[in-house]
Amino acid sequence: MDAIDVNRCTLVLVDYQAKLMPAIHESENVVRRAVLLADAARVLGIRVVGTEQNPKGLGPNVDDVRARCDATVPKLHFDACEDGLVEELDRGRTIAGQVVIAGCEAHVCLMQTALGLLRRGRRVWVVEPACGSRSPFDHRLAMQRLGSAGATLASPEMVLFEWLRKSDHPKFKSVLQLIKRTDP
Repeated sequence: MDAIDVNRCTLVLVDYQAKLMPAIHESENVVRRAVLLADAARVLGIRVVGTEQNPKGLGPNVDDVRARCDATVPKLHFDACEDGLVEELDRGRTIAGQVVIAGCEAHVCLMQTALGLLRRGRRVWVVEPACGSRSPFDHRLAMQRLGSAGATLASPEMVLFEWLRKSDHPKFKSVLQLIKRTDP
């Protein structure tokens, strides 16, 4: 298995919409972990792309997520690839052959977007604790299906330390402070 390469990676945050989040199981923890990922990505120069499902009906992503995205793709399909996500990923400084992804709802938009990325030849890491569903049962089944489909399931710290690669990385202390600030 290949490792995540910061030079080929984009972070995608799927549908952390303010109207949806109150219904998401442990939504505060899910959003906090998404913000940790986005903050670390920005420190390391990794592009962050958000998506919003039917923003006319569901409104924007929560402010803490939306403010950290370099671009946000509005969509009507559950699979954001059908509404321009891949094209947006390729607008970055490099072709995003690798995608770290998290979002809501895990068993609908997050799952279908991750599967869409896999079908399009992208290498996908799903940050399981930063994904949410209304039901823990649906969340668990989505993660099982994504793992079986070829996505790699990871925790936020697994991703962050893989981005860093070594303890003498020039941004190590900055990322470590983000982790300490976010610990539950």
